[in-house]
Amino acid sequence: MVLQRTGRNLCDVLVEGTCNASGAVWVRSELRGRALKPVKAGRAAAGKFRAHVNVLAAGGPYDVTLEIRDREGSVLEMAKARNVLVGDVWLLGGQSNMQGVGHSCDAEKSHPKVRAFYMNDEWAVAHDPIHNLSEAVDTVHNGWPGPHKPRRRLRIPASRCVGPGVSFGKAMLEATGVPQGLIACAHGGTTMKAWDPQLKKLVSKSLYGAMMRRFNRNGARVAGLVWYQGCSDAEPGVVNLYRRNMVNFVRALRRDTRSPSLPVVMVQIAGVCGTPAGHSPEHWNIIQEEQRRMPEFIPRLLTVPAIDLALDDRIHVSGKDQQRLGRRLAQAMRVLLGDRHAGLPPITLRDIHFAPDKIHGDCLIKVRFDNVMGSLQSAGRPAGFVLRSPKSEAHIFRVDLEGSEARLKTLDVDRAMSLHYGHGYAPYCNVTDGAGRSLPVFGPVSFNQPDILRILRRELPAVALSPEPDSIVAPRKVLVSRPQKSAGNLERLQYPADVEMLGFRPREFPTAFWDLHEDVLNCAPEDVAVYYKTTLVCREPMKLALCFGYDGPVKVWADRRQIGHDPHGINPANDDKIVVPFKAAKGRHEILIALGSNHGRAWGARMRVCRRDFARKKKGREAFMPSFVP
Repeated sequence: MVLQRTGRNLCDVLVEGTCNASGAVWVRSELRGRALKPVKAGRAAAGKFRAHVNVLAAGGPYDVTLEIRDREGSVLEMAKARNVLVGDVWLLGGQSNMQGVGHSCDAEKSHPKVRAFYMNDEWAVAHDPIHNLSEAVDTVHNGWPGPHKPRRRLRIPASRCVGPGVSFGKAMLEATGVPQGLIACAHGGTTMKAWDPQLKKLVSKSLYGAMMRRFNRNGARVAGLVWYQGCSDAEPGVVNLYRRNMVNFVRALRRDTRSPSLPVVMVQIAGVCGTPAGHSPEHWNIIQEEQRRMPEFIPRLLTVPAIDLALDDRIHVSGKDQQRLGRRLAQAMRVLLGDRHAGLPPITLRDIHFAPDKIHGDCLIKVRFDNVMGSLQSAGRPAGFVLRSPKSEAHIFRVDLEGSEARLKTLDVDRAMSLHYGHGYAPYCNVTDGAGRSLPVFGPVSFNQPDILRILRRELPAVALSPEPDSIVAPRKVLVSRPQKSAGNLERLQYPADVEMLGFRPREFPTAFWDLHEDVLNCAPEDVAVYYKTTLVCREPMKLALCFGYDGPVKVWADRRQIGHDPHGINPANDDKIVVPFKAAKGRHEILIALGSNHGRAWGARMRVCRRDFARKKKGREAFMPSFVP
């Protein structure tokens, strides 16, 4: 077995049992055949004995003999324990990904100084599976509530048995140099309700009670808890209770282990393929977000992300990546224990800043992280970031990683949007730091927050969110024609002889970008042209600048007069590719834009209007801005 060491690097455990003799209890131990000095440790009387074993230094293995001696020193009764190690002992709790369902061909090799207290209450060298539920002493695990009432046992094929425990133990052994013990307590498919500490009185018939029984059986001392659970709580009705349940669970565990600062490292649940009936991906993300923020509510707890890890089935982390997860958990635990060589805590989201790309006119979103070791990196194009609004998903067309920043480029940002990393059930996320540690799943981080809105108003280009005093953005609702026959680069395209025959219909878009890529793709590879039509209303004569963005060949008319043409328009649809001076008389002005599909590669267009004489007018009298109507 493995006994937990103290801060003085010695074991200090209470050993209790039954006996026949009465007298003093002595501890006699041997280390690799060399006898150590015997120590008086307790007393035996009335058929029971108690002894404190506190003389064994970290390491081993020891052969330990307990002797009951009379006053003359004669040995009346004895019991011997062989191959005892002293080091760090850990509780492993949670559900199936801690229990281990990864392919056995990827199992970590065992080490003689990493041992497990298996569920049959026997210690042995740790090798997967360490959660042998079918042999468990505790009825909550083996599926047999009593000798006469058998129930279906939880059976997992022998080829599916790898969890993070063995890799965690080996990594801790390598870092600390002392033996490691793993107390297996996890059980697949369990909710936080099943782990309720109030069920402790049921002992072996409850998960928490069984864990505490195993804790007490092994000296009532452990170094900490390693936890992977949450998948079964991503359900309607219970998902919003997760934080409260987790806080209560850790509080009770620290009370019952008599360790107020017991370190806890938990996993932020990974992905799952498929949508369970009655569930929503938002429930899954709520659990992940609660786990990301759990260190805010529970001191001495760290959350380890796992969203980049591969799966061996629809929900279970692969055997190979369980090894990676075990090492990540060990690194985080070392940080909690104050190991100055451990590196930094898991990566956390610091803040989000916005800035205009002054060269291209796009919106640049800077997502900054803390605790990045080295620099952020990815295998291939960085993936996992998503911009969403209640009605749609915006397009992030580029992600650059620089130091501890992810720089996202997009065409539109709206205050109704929110930013996510790892949105949904099974996102593809591949951003890690130089130590191979994943970014955490986060979101929604709403842009409709006072601090973020202040940054948006100050730093975003006018077209992206809100116009400057002398600029307005064209409305999201605009008239759009049916796709028309090809006009190539629009060189010969004239103002339509009968505009109404183009089949205009009002369309409302989720952002200021008039996005028609689905319409265009439905026509690809055929080359087509699409028209946008809107009306500009001026309350007085104005000197304006009409600014257009687009990603295909474009031609623009104002009041039937051609004012702009770019036969070589391509991606991206940056703002102000064409800026046209326009003297606008009082009244209504028709704006017509033709966009060539470029054989399916063009997506859409945008428009804004600047008043060039705004400042001069404002000095003399009230200046009005133009407005749009459909």
